[in-house]
Amino acid sequence: MYAIVDIAGQQFKVEAGRKIYVHRLKDEAGASVTFDKVLLTDNDGAVKLGSPYVEGAAVKATVLEHLKGNKVIVFKKKRRKGYQKKNGHRQYLTQIQIESIA
Repeated sequence: MYAIVDIAGQQFKVEAGRKIYVHRLKDEAGASVTFDKVLLTDNDGAVKLGSPYVEGAAVKATVLEHLKGNKVIVFKKKRRKGYQKKNGHRQYLTQIQIESIA
């Protein structure tokens, strides 16, 4: 069984027991969270499609840890003008583990 769920503005395909990285959540590590913006559920071929969300469906997860992603280097340059700009960015992430899909 899997579901397509909207978490913090992004859509993820989730299954019970899987760990995923999402944008930083406000909940503390070890807390249990419930996501009710489920767009689609599939239970062995029985597909339920929401408009926009599936009624009564929810995904329960546990927050494992908060961390920062890999560094992304942004480098801008205009040739023959002497213009160079280097900037780095690390996204704040939260790792969650999917407990159940109901």
